[in-house]
This record gives sequence, structure tokens and C-alpha cells, in this order.
Amino acid sequence: MQEEAQQTRPSLPPTATGTHRGAFGWTEWGLLAGIALIWGSSFFFIAIGLEAFNPGVVTMARVALGAAVVGLFRQARLPIDPADRRRVALLGLIWIAIPLTLFPIAQQWIDSSVAGMLNGAMPIAAAAWATLLLRSLPGWRQILGIGIGFAGIVAISYPEVQNSSATALGAALVIVAIVLYGLSANLAVPLQQRYGALPVLYRAQLAALVVVVPLGLIQIPGSAWAWNSALAMIPLGALSTGLAFVLMTTLVGRAGGTRGSVAIYFVPVVAIALGVVFLNETVVPVALVGTGLVVLGAWITSRRET
Repeated sequence: MQEEAQQTRPSLPPTATGTHRGAFGWTEWGLLAGIALIWGSSFFFIAIGLEAFNPGVVTMARVALGAAVVGLFRQARLPIDPADRRRVALLGLIWIAIPLTLFPIAQQWIDSSVAGMLNGAMPIAAAAWATLLLRSLPGWRQILGIGIGFAGIVAISYPEVQNSSATALGAALVIVAIVLYGLSANLAVPLQQRYGALPVLYRAQLAALVVVVPLGLIQIPGSAWAWNSALAMIPLGALSTGLAFVLMTTLVGRAGGTRGSVAIYFVPVVAIALGVVFLNETVVPVALVGTGLVVLGAWITSRRET
């Protein structure tokens, strides 16, 4: 009977609206805060990893640790219908394997500040993909909020970007990753709504491992060993690649790809706060203005969908 029920299930759409279309509540804001706190430090740990390891080794280590952490939960091993496994594998390829390979490669030629600013375009990419897949524009609140939030990202990043070094190739690799992130945020919505975040992410990470392990093994001989780089892989893998992806999948399932992706706007805000607290860095006034725009944009986007 269970097999018959699975066979008669309707096929999943490419994307879907969130199950919670009202204004963000404590659950949505809590998920958003967790994502921002974890991913706000990811570029920092990538930079430490690249001090000793080649990009492929960094990606292999973080994906392996992420899959190991998610796999500790019993719910992660719940079954997924055979008809949906290819889509989960595709999600692992375009959300994990390719972008997490591109970012370390790109950060050899661009600073983390530039990568962070370009990463702020992810909600725009998510909104564009949602428009294409749902064949309807986001509500005016979402369009306005995403626009204001991105203006805040540019204001926050501009002072550091002015003094950074970057190449067109490095920026192009990040942009490719951002386009794939936007598509992935939409593809993950119906999968999360049917199976939950843990089973989807666990299998997506296993699929990503098949892709990233060969490249990582090839690049081990050209890497060095350093304890600080090795230790940086632990939070990068367990938190940034494990827990944060689960939180993000849960958020987009509840709020939809467009609204859920505004969590990315808070990543540079967290990075600035960490710099002030732990590195005694100073904040220029334009960054404070940008932070205000990010908060305003996220709040507008989080309102009830129209």
C-alpha cells in the first residue's frame, strides 16, 4: 500500500510558494538570524583554509563534514521517493558542489569583501528565478524590499571594495555561483515541503561529495598542512555547510525562495559586527547607513505577500 501511495503522488513542481505567506514570525526571524550568524563568518574561514589548502581540498573537507553532521540525525535518513531523487541530486550539484567549488577558486583572485558584496545579489537571482518558474512577478513589497536591501549591501561593502583587488574572472565565478544559488533556493521549496529539510540536505550533500571528492583528492599533493587551516574547516563544514543549509532549506520551504533568500542580506552585517567585536575594526558611517537599509529591506520583504 505504501508503494502504491508513493506511485500515485503528484510530481513536484519546479518551485512553489511558501507554506507561510503571512508576515515573518518568531520562527522565520529565528531561522534567518541563525543563517546570518553562521554564514557571516564563512568567507573568513575560507580565507584561513586557503592559506594552506588548495580550493578543491577546502570544498571537499567542508562538504564531507557537513554531510557527516547532518547524517547524525535519524530523520535525515528517512526515505525519498525514487522519482524525486534525481532532483535532490541536481540540488546537491548546483547548490553545494559547484558553488562551494567556485567560491574558494574565486577568492584566489578577489577579496572576501568583493565576494560578500556579490553574494548579496542572491535574493535578486532568487526573485528572477521565482518569476520565471512561477510565471508571476513577486509582490510589490518583495520587489521593493529586495531592492532596498541590495542598496544596503552595496553601501556596506563599498568602503572595503574600494581598497580591494579583484579580477574579472574571480567576479565572474562568484556571479555564476550566485545564479545557481538563486535557482537552488527555488528548487528546494517543494522538496522541503514534501520531505523536510534533513532528508533532502543529507542526500544532496552525498550527491555533492561524488563531484567534489575527486577534485579534492587531486589537489591534496599540492596543499600544505597548517593547524589553523585544518581547524577552520570544522566550523566551515559542520556549521556553514551542515547546519546553515538545513536552516536555509527550512526557511525557503516556509517563506518561499524569494522571501527566504533575504537572509543573505544579513551576512555582511554579521561579518562587520564580528570584525568590530573580535578584531577592533572601525565602522565607517556609510556602512551604518547600509545596515539600516538592509534591516529596512528585509522587514519590507518579510511582510505578508501580496
